[in-house]
Amino acid sequence: MAASTTICLDPKVKEMLASLKSHPQESYNSVVERLVNMAIDPEPLSEETIKRIEEGLEDIKKGRYYTEEEVAKELGLE
Repeated sequence: MAASTTICLDPKVKEMLASLKSHPQESYNSVVERLVNMAIDPEPLSEETIKRIEEGLEDIKKGRYYTEEEVAKELGLE
């Protein structure tokens, strides 16, 4: 069962929520629920994945990468 509550919104925030409605009759509850579902990742990144992303970023900073053009040339796709 849904609970009723009152919240205070800045008028600009209310306008933004209204602009996110899928249709004019959609409730603000549905809009907020959709936003919350988008914000929560049901499968967060593992420590191993985060480590590998950080390693990849370090490689980029140190210039250890190939451009798309270099890879295409190497594979004879030009």
